Amino acid sequence: MGAFFEEGTGRLRALWRLVFQYWVNRVAVALLANLLVVAWLSVRPGEGGGSGGLDVSALAGSPALPLISSLAGLVGALLSVWLATRFLDRRPFRDLGFSLDRGWWLDLSFGMALGALLMTIIFLVEAGLGWISVTGAFETVGTGAPFALSILLPAAAFACVGIYEETVSRGYQLRNAAEGLNYPAVGPRGAVLAAWVLSSVFFGALHAGNPNATPLSTFNIILAGLMLGFGYVLSGQLAIPIGLHLTWNFFQNAVYGLPVSGFGTFGASFLSVEQGGPDLWTGGPFGPEGGLLAPAAMLLGVLLTALWVRLRSGKVSLHTPIAHGRGTPHEP
Repeated sequence: MGAFFEEGTGRLRALWRLVFQYWVNRVAVALLANLLVVAWLSVRPGEGGGSGGLDVSALAGSPALPLISSLAGLVGALLSVWLATRFLDRRPFRDLGFSLDRGWWLDLSFGMALGALLMTIIFLVEAGLGWISVTGAFETVGTGAPFALSILLPAAAFACVGIYEETVSRGYQLRNAAEGLNYPAVGPRGAVLAAWVLSSVFFGALHAGNPNATPLSTFNIILAGLMLGFGYVLSGQLAIPIGLHLTWNFFQNAVYGLPVSGFGTFGASFLSVEQGGPDLWTGGPFGPEGGLLAPAAMLLGVLLTALWVRLRSGKVSLHTPIAHGRGTPHEP
């Protein structure tokens, strides 16, 4: 049926489905972020701009801003992906990797433990080499609220980020790319591998404009995409990637007080630190994801994920149904 529609199913081809979801997501996130900013400023006393307008500058440096951005990202991602799966993919949303059964929650717990472990190893290595000095503990950042309440800001924000980035990057983009690349000459295994790599490259490109980004940080984010996607290409479920993503960010920023993808701490952190050492290894102002310690931790993350999947399923192999669209036969 030509360049736009698949033969047999009549669906839009994978490329156009991906383009649709991407642009709907961008528009939805921008609109929602503006609406949330207006709502926040409208209910905050003294921040409404007394001369008939809202003083948006009141949010500059506010710990509420990352949470607003994360909430807009979550709602925009879920909305755009739901629309795309419902009307273009013609599949249930849960098919993206949300089985939500007992095994799913067990895998989520493993992913969360893994993210915490990997970032703890990076922190301990840097501390052992004298590149980090702890300057305080249980500190709030710009909230004026008790620590127990302030720490909920980064916890909620990183939970949103973990869910929406994995839903989009792995659940939607990787799966649809694998379907689109599943030509006879490539086969489902080759399609899954190619989609895994391509979606990770795109994931890195989306972070290339972050504050303090460098070529090395962008390369490392690509590697992070491969690490996060590894659990997905083995299981077809988003539990491991979401859990790993959530605690990787949370422990990096809100536990150990380090920048995450170029952004500093907000709300609160369990530790506040001063970081020295060579930026090439530590990542400097971009955070650990911008240094040479991160790839070693990511390789360990891939190996431990493979071990976990082996223990859970008895094998380590690509989940080739990812590359099959609705109504197409799966490999035996």
